Amino acid sequence: MAMQDQFIPSIEEEEDFFKDYVVIANEDVEEIKDALKEGRMDKAVSKIMENLQALEKTHLDIAVTGESGSGKSSFVNAIRGLGDEEAGSAPTGVVETTEKPTPYPHPKDPNVTLWDLPGIGTPTFRASTYLRQVRFSRYDFFILIASERFKASHVQLAQEICRQGKQFYFVRSKVDADLEASRKRRPQTYDEEAILGQMREHCRKCLRAEDMPDSRVFLLSNWEINKYDFMMLEETLEKELPSHKRHAFLLSLPNISLDILQKKKMALQKEIWKLATVSAGAAAVPIPGVGVACDVTILIKYLSKYRDSFGLDEESLARLAKKANKSVEEIKEVIKSPLAKEISRDLVLKLLTKAGGGALMVMEYFVSTIPIFGSVAAGGISFGTTFYMLKSCLDEVANDAQQVFLKAFESEV
Repeated sequence: MAMQDQFIPSIEEEEDFFKDYVVIANEDVEEIKDALKEGRMDKAVSKIMENLQALEKTHLDIAVTGESGSGKSSFVNAIRGLGDEEAGSAPTGVVETTEKPTPYPHPKDPNVTLWDLPGIGTPTFRASTYLRQVRFSRYDFFILIASERFKASHVQLAQEICRQGKQFYFVRSKVDADLEASRKRRPQTYDEEAILGQMREHCRKCLRAEDMPDSRVFLLSNWEINKYDFMMLEETLEKELPSHKRHAFLLSLPNISLDILQKKKMALQKEIWKLATVSAGAAAVPIPGVGVACDVTILIKYLSKYRDSFGLDEESLARLAKKANKSVEEIKEVIKSPLAKEISRDLVLKLLTKAGGGALMVMEYFVSTIPIFGSVAAGGISFGTTFYMLKSCLDEVANDAQQVFLKAFESEV
């Protein structure tokens, strides 16, 4: 792999580089910096491991509810990147198919679970009773779905959720069906943006009538999840979720846009310096082979994470090819990185042997520009090697994912 030129940040990128790797909005960073200044590598590594483990153990539970037939189950499938007929998908139908809260783990991240809740809006529906029945406390936030208009039952539930201190988001589903119906009725005067504006205003009007005047509504299609207001919903959640939950949510999103691919790359970049410091700490242990073993373990784990997050594993590529109506071989043509294949110890060792020059360049950069991180030189070359490998491989995998996306949807972008 020709990776060395990918490491050095350009003048334009340097400000973002420092923001991503040094000035990190994390309450533990100052403690880690102080430990490095004092030469306490063990303390710094311990704090970093604590931070990484908290990130890995973060569970995100998303509740999806609404009236029967509103598209709840299809939304659960779409947000996990699955079609309604795929293995592991939530059952869908024209009648209510959900009788009790049903968990659907993300196919690539079991810590992220979408819960398909029973429908609301029946004559006996009471918001407080409903929330007790579905075990309100286990969910991080609620998606309230309506396929035509929001009614009193949606508002009652939203108000009760709000009273109990959690967030909710109104989603108007089946937008594509309404647009297509309008196109057929008025082909000469069809105006998509105007119709979407009318839908939003109608939703707001219904909510105002039920004493919820300031609520935002997101227009979505479960069949074309990348269109309409999905990115606005994603950005809203990104702002409002706690940092660890936000990280889990972002990495679980289906790769439906170049913007999401870029956000995933930025989120994963922010872990790299921590992993490199852990590697350096292991290398400082005076037992032969410990540092290399740690490097290999970290790299296998996180390179696999990169591949899966960007959908370059075999299962994800096959699903994408089917969706794009192309062969898997055609999709794979644009992939250059060997990381899309099996990530083995042999592959990682092979890549490590090529990373020496890059590792030295990393250490020189950090020692000359960031003296605090220069102190990890006591841990040998492991910091530079791990940093360089993760940064370069992430660049390659992210670039391949972008090319795969463009290849799959070349007629649409």
